[in-house]
Amino acid sequence: MSRRSLAALVPPAILFVAGTGAAELLLRELPLDAAHRMLLPLPSVVLGECWRTRAELLTRAGMTGLAALAGFAASALLGIAAAVGLAALPWVRRAFYPYMVFFQTVPIVALAPILVVVLGAGLKPVAASAFICSLFPVVANTLSGLLSTEPALLDLFRLYGAGRVFTFWRLRLPAALPDVFTGLRVAAGLAVIGAIVGDFVAGATHWSGGGLGLSMAEGLRLFQTARVYASVLGACLLGLAMFGLVNAGAWLVLRRWHSAELPR
Repeated sequence: MSRRSLAALVPPAILFVAGTGAAELLLRELPLDAAHRMLLPLPSVVLGECWRTRAELLTRAGMTGLAALAGFAASALLGIAAAVGLAALPWVRRAFYPYMVFFQTVPIVALAPILVVVLGAGLKPVAASAFICSLFPVVANTLSGLLSTEPALLDLFRLYGAGRVFTFWRLRLPAALPDVFTGLRVAAGLAVIGAIVGDFVAGATHWSGGGLGLSMAEGLRLFQTARVYASVLGACLLGLAMFGLVNAGAWLVLRRWHSAELPR
């Protein structure tokens, strides 16, 4: 592991250990009754539940991760393509962009049951839920990057007679890549959230055993709060893994020329 990787991982790891230890000591000292102890289990109890049910958690995290990754991949491909079309055709942007904003404001909790009815039980509605949640950040950030190209550089390309396609591939798209990856970073976390919400509904059909959303729902129904917290922790780690995947892609693409990815 490189020195840069250690410098990025050690501070949050130390903060996690310190925060978990402080929470453990605080909860042990607080005079809580049995009901509140159940609602606020000790971190050691939650970690013990993670270890005890590790096989089930890994299986369910894999199902949720599969749905989130499928939805995220679809949102990345379609979102970037849509942003390119919106940037190239101003009249299309003026006509369709307000509806994309409106669609983003519709709660996914309200759409998830409709997705199950339309797509049926299984992976499809969960992945579709992840896709809907993660689409807008990709479109919005990519569009912002494509429309923010330095005017002086555009004038320079026109001066040398560059066509629209050449200007797009050699100037506008490379200049927009930092914004594209910003949108992908946001979308990666939202895809996991969308998959969890979709699993609350689609998981009731026990698609391949269900994912982390179903595990949370079952824990709440059975008053097994340690299981709920363990599933939440699994979802957080899954979101971090998705974010790290996008970060790795950004580093590979931008490391040679963009200041955000240059070694410090």
